[in-house]
Amino acid sequence: MKSAVTGAFGYSGRYIAKRLLDSGHGVLTLTNSLRRENPFGETVRSAAFHFDQPEKLTESLRGIDVLINTYWVRFDHSLFTHHEAVTNSRILLQAAKNAGVRRIVHVSIAHPDIHSDLPYFRGKAQVESALQSLGISYCILRPTVLFGKEDILINNIAWALRRLPIFGIFGSGDYRLQPIYVDDLANAAVEQINRDGQQVINATGPETFTYRDLVQTISRALGLKRMILSLPPEICYLGCRALGLFLGDVIVTRQEIRGLMDGLLYVDGPALGQTKLTSWIQRHRDALGRRYTSEMARRSDRISKYQSN
Repeated sequence: MKSAVTGAFGYSGRYIAKRLLDSGHGVLTLTNSLRRENPFGETVRSAAFHFDQPEKLTESLRGIDVLINTYWVRFDHSLFTHHEAVTNSRILLQAAKNAGVRRIVHVSIAHPDIHSDLPYFRGKAQVESALQSLGISYCILRPTVLFGKEDILINNIAWALRRLPIFGIFGSGDYRLQPIYVDDLANAAVEQINRDGQQVINATGPETFTYRDLVQTISRALGLKRMILSLPPEICYLGCRALGLFLGDVIVTRQEIRGLMDGLLYVDGPALGQTKLTSWIQRHRDALGRRYTSEMARRSDRISKYQSN
């Protein structure tokens, strides 16, 4: 099968591309980082997104059977916005239909909400709506939090625990999340490419943590004893913002804190993934958190390969 995946030189798209190749499928990647090292060599072709020239994007997708879409942005910034991401996603989906793509597997988020005042979740719902109105076969995967070697959240919690004697959490820390291993998500995406119809699937891992439990789990796995304090969310945010200015990064946004505390990274239902975060942390504890992983560095540097933690 001829397949296209967005962002094969990045994080989740890389795992999806590898799964596709391992299954014997031809792979094209759409990317904003044509100058970034291609980890797959000549086995994966690359093309620019060409959001500003939809006809070129359509031609890039001509002959493709299935598109797996991971394209999105984490937060609003002067260089990128959720509104722009929604507009670009609609262009991509329409280009896929115009090119004759048979099926689209789309990576969304748990609890998308067209009426949400959180732009991340509202934008994801808008893209889902655009996909559902196309009139072609689709599957929507709704993950919560991803973890893996190129991860940001888990790695940077570990980074902070290694360096700070006190770790502040947002409020009580009793809100829940269900991290899913990035390769489990990739496996689920590839399993969907040969199917027909319309599916919406929650993509969660086999373990559920409160945020406090998650931090404590990482701390214990690293052999650290740290004081974990419940702090007002705004105080935590301001502390992260100050540290982010020093690091040249956006560590967390107010909107991300709200989504976390509102329980939007938890779904009541069976797990899709099988890999336990606790086991994964144990296997990678020597490397986890040794280096800080910067979201902004990844966005601004379109040449260097994604670092593994």
